[in-house]
Amino acid sequence: MGLGMRPAAALALLLGAAPPGPAPAAGPEAVVLGVAQDGGVPHLGCRQALCVAARRDPSKRRLVASLGLVDAAAGRRFLVDATPDLPAQVEMLGGMPEAILLTHAHIGHYLGLAQLGREVLNTKDLPVYCTASMARFLRENKPWSRLVERGNVALREIEVGKEFPLTASLRVTAIRVPHRDEDSDTVAYLVRGPKRRVLWLPDIDRWEKWDQNPADFAGDAGLTMFLDGTFFSADEIPGRPIADIPHPLVPDTMDLLARGGPPKAAVRFVHLNHTNRLYWDADAVKRLEERGFAVAREGDRLPL
Repeated sequence: MGLGMRPAAALALLLGAAPPGPAPAAGPEAVVLGVAQDGGVPHLGCRQALCVAARRDPSKRRLVASLGLVDAAAGRRFLVDATPDLPAQVEMLGGMPEAILLTHAHIGHYLGLAQLGREVLNTKDLPVYCTASMARFLRENKPWSRLVERGNVALREIEVGKEFPLTASLRVTAIRVPHRDEDSDTVAYLVRGPKRRVLWLPDIDRWEKWDQNPADFAGDAGLTMFLDGTFFSADEIPGRPIADIPHPLVPDTMDLLARGGPPKAAVRFVHLNHTNRLYWDADAVKRLEERGFAVAREGDRLPL
């Protein structure tokens, strides 16, 4: 018996069994990389207790909403949205993604692309999946057009409603959603793994404007829904009407999805504005959870 043999292998030989092989590769999973609205926490200019505390204590900071997709067996990682917190989120993901998927052209969802230019990472043909509208915005506006011209990114235009593969185990469908499309259209992503699915929908104006029925998704027990939880109440930003920055309120979304009883899908709220009481109001969070909902947490991992 060789001196370098592991004890488990030696025991297996003594017992007449084959030595154990390598552990099976983990299945694909989704990783929550951020939960905050585009400005993050602490939010620039915010003087409320949440933001003041987060400036003093880094553990209380919250990164801008983003989702990671990891297929360990394929050795591949992907990032949904390139936020201003891209460097920290790449570290959380475990390394640079093989591709980035963009939802739309609001600052919390694509500004991280600037890190891919020659001033920082100088990537080479990193695939960026997006709609034709989002691709046109990037091609026609500096500094983003420089990333395309210099080959830092390779835009991959996707067709809304048509599933496409990321790996043999991960497939994605873009779903159009109505959301203040000043510079590009907006999509959510439905990610399908071998066992479960994830819907990443961090931004929408109103559920009533959508050509899909969110209750249909909520009835899917094999689905985890990450939904727009930007605001809990309409009076969170004094002097600024909610009509200027439309998002469905968290209580209204819960009422909509729970009309027929608690949702079968796992529903987690994401993209929380720094004014949202779900950051600090334990009673509000408890009531939400009692109704079968939850707040997304950075670092959460979901097998797919």
